[in-house]
Amino acid sequence: MPELKYLIGYPENVTTQVRLLIGSNKLGETLLRKYPAAHTIKTDKALYAYTVGLKNALLKQSQPLSKVIYDDKIKDLHHALGLHTFISRVQGGKHKAKNEIRVASLFKNVPLEFLRMIVVHELAHLREKDHNKAFYKLCVHMEPAYHRFELDMRLYLTYADLFGKLY
Repeated sequence: MPELKYLIGYPENVTTQVRLLIGSNKLGETLLRKYPAAHTIKTDKALYAYTVGLKNALLKQSQPLSKVIYDDKIKDLHHALGLHTFISRVQGGKHKAKNEIRVASLFKNVPLEFLRMIVVHELAHLREKDHNKAFYKLCVHMEPAYHRFELDMRLYLTYADLFGKLY
């Protein structure tokens, strides 16, 4: 049986079910039934507009975003799916701060729910830097189905590793 690297830390009953879906060749079919199509947010400009729209609706008091882009290097270099960076500089006596979000390019071709989960995750870092209880509480506040989408996104990544792209 294949290693389920995206499901490390999940309970055995979950990984057993996933192994059964893989063994019966039904993981892709199950995902397509729940999420039949990929989103249409393909450009950095569209991703920026989508992310800022979510931020303005869900985190009104947070600092502005200076950049939101798809990044081809994230998965290979950082073993992550998205990155949030905060850059602070002093220029000419003025303090300038920039918040940037980078989303792995593989999220150009996934269901909107998966993209939303990643964007919500990165937006939560505007308030909570660490992956602690408050961080995940904020993620669920912004997206009540956060944990379900995260698991399903991990199932998709498992499928993609084993069989290739689904969307």
